[in-house]
Amino acid sequence: MTLLPVDNQHLSNFCGQLDGHLRQIEQRLQVDIANRSNHFKITGVDAAVKSACAVMQKLFELAGKEEITPEQVHLSLQDASIDQLLKPASSTSKPELVSIKTKRGVIKGRGENQQEYLRRILSHDINFGVGPAGTGKTYLAVACAVDALQNETVRRIILVRPAVEAGEKLGFLPGDMAQKVDPYLRPLYDALYDMLGFERVEKLLEKNVIEVAPLAFMRGRTLNDSFIILDEAQNTTTEQIKMFLTRVGFGSTAVITGDITQIDLPSEKMSGLKHVLKVLKDVEGISFTMFGVRDVVRHPLVQRIVAAYDLYEQQEQSK
Repeated sequence: MTLLPVDNQHLSNFCGQLDGHLRQIEQRLQVDIANRSNHFKITGVDAAVKSACAVMQKLFELAGKEEITPEQVHLSLQDASIDQLLKPASSTSKPELVSIKTKRGVIKGRGENQQEYLRRILSHDINFGVGPAGTGKTYLAVACAVDALQNETVRRIILVRPAVEAGEKLGFLPGDMAQKVDPYLRPLYDALYDMLGFERVEKLLEKNVIEVAPLAFMRGRTLNDSFIILDEAQNTTTEQIKMFLTRVGFGSTAVITGDITQIDLPSEKMSGLKHVLKVLKDVEGISFTMFGVRDVVRHPLVQRIVAAYDLYEQQEQSK
């Protein structure tokens, strides 16, 4: 294939240092890529070659606008999976891509599942995002919350998480309530800092526009005009998640995220998230987005780790 326009700086950005980006595509898709200037020869299985061509074309276009990083190469490979590329083009028009503008840039769902997740959050009052680590469940929920706050469709953001240790005993934690719960909410804070900046988040926390609420302290409240995110919902009990879902008031949106393969509750207690997926599956107005290994947008090894654990658990269950 020949990539145009011919521009050395454009080409250098595309190929990466010591052709690192090309090697990354080779390793992931099991192809060989040779090039002279802007002429590329790709060798391998037919499906893999088609996939490599599509990814390279996309990255080359992007290289004219911004610096290409190994992370972008990984995500482009993720978006352009071989299965998706080989599907015949659908006659029906594709739904419009959802993008969320924040002060730090535009956030888009990567792949069909993340796009559908964003669309559902914007159109439903209660939403569940369930899947393995690294699928963007929490990050995209925070992006929607920031967008709703900036557009004044809600008056505040409420971050909720069950205070359950991940297999470690943390002991007595000093400080006020926010300081005790802060370690558990760190992923949510990181996403907020990323989108709004540290100073703005701190001001909003002071004014209680962004509120941190341990799940146990939600009883008795009715939350109107709020965007509520319950993270790590797999560590709620059946009673806790029922209590949380009945807190949602008028003008509010709730997003519940969790990974049912990483439950830290005592073995005798059933996960509230597992239970609620069965109880509410047919309730109108509630959306469920199930993420899988293919939706993982972290380091490629994370995807392989999740897949390996899934395979191991399936084999154990079949014994």
